[in-house]
Amino acid sequence: MDFEELNSLQGIPKMIYSELIKNKKVNSFLKMSNVMAVGRLGYNDHGKTHAKIVANNAIKMLKILYKKGIEPSFMRDCNGTFEDSLAITLLGAYLHDIGNSVHRDIHHLHSAYLALDIVEGILKKYYKEEKAYQMTTEVLHAIYSHSEGVMGLTIEAGVIAVADGTDMTKGRSRIPICKKCYDIHSVSAASVEKVEIKEGDEKPIHIEVVLSNEAGIFQIQEVLGEKIKWSGIKDYVSVYARVKKEKPVFEEITI
Repeated sequence: MDFEELNSLQGIPKMIYSELIKNKKVNSFLKMSNVMAVGRLGYNDHGKTHAKIVANNAIKMLKILYKKGIEPSFMRDCNGTFEDSLAITLLGAYLHDIGNSVHRDIHHLHSAYLALDIVEGILKKYYKEEKAYQMTTEVLHAIYSHSEGVMGLTIEAGVIAVADGTDMTKGRSRIPICKKCYDIHSVSAASVEKVEIKEGDEKPIHIEVVLSNEAGIFQIQEVLGEKIKWSGIKDYVSVYARVKKEKPVFEEITI
């Protein structure tokens, strides 16, 4: 898979990413997240690959918004830099699902408390103590609010929530759909061929979804649509979908 945004990181975010992918605790939590979510519950991937995809897509959207003149919240509210916001987004996106290792129920809360020591330990290596603590709270907010039903209150949290919803290609079929879960959710997920994130015209972020059949509309509305609804950045995102077998005309999905 192509993780262009992650591979192009520079400075402190690059060093943080290097730490994350080598961190034994993080890797253990992500591995156990799949034991719980995939092995025991029959869900799709919530492990290391998902973490990388969400982080990559969140960073891409953060950059698009910034290019379009929309300042990340840590810059606006805490006199931070764009690099600070990149670090917050990277940490929040990469660690957002580690709580699945405890339980799927309220996993966003489990993720937040499991991430606390990890995030503090990493940030205090690169920032003065007070700033590291400020950034830690922003990361924890992003992790906690990535779940539907919790409104994101920062730009960084918003792009993470939406990025979480964009990882739906082929139902994240790098891990097969279990037979006992063969329902509208699994059929719909398997219908998603491609998701692309681009700069938009009417709205800054333009998400295009290519489907193999109409069942994929359910996935867009119920998964990505719900993420966008609670992200806090709904006004900045447009979603278009087309069915591959039909004429290549995109139809807007109202969210």
